Amino acid sequence: MIIAVTYENGEIFQHFGHTEQFKLYEVENGKIVKSEIMNSNGSGHGALAGLLKMFGVDVLICGGIGGGAQTALANAGIKLFGGVKGDADEAVEAYLAGVLEFNPNVKCNHHGEGHTCGDHHHEDGHECGNHTCGGNCGNHN
Repeated sequence: MIIAVTYENGEIFQHFGHTEQFKLYEVENGKIVKSEIMNSNGSGHGALAGLLKMFGVDVLICGGIGGGAQTALANAGIKLFGGVKGDADEAVEAYLAGVLEFNPNVKCNHHGEGHTCGDHHHEDGHECGNHTCGGNCGNHN
């Protein structure tokens, strides 16, 4: 099995379509046997699913992801675990242990007045994952 994680500086990058790197984990018998960092080469939303399929990815762990990318991943047979934050290696270990916390309804839609990213609502000008909306969102804990 191959697990991909949107990746930046050891953390899960929070916007699938803008990720510049994936960390790929090769798993055998429930254990990570190899990992490597792969550049996305600026592929963009639609092409990223094809790129992951080309590398034999079975599972994607990421932060925010839009509906079109979710559909492309489903069509490529890649299982999605979105809305995940924090350390990439720890997330994969949690997935393998069956305790990964994710949001099955994660969205990152940049069309319209505002958009949702995970469980948060933000106005235009916000980047998914950074959550720097000046405290005006009202949905942050």
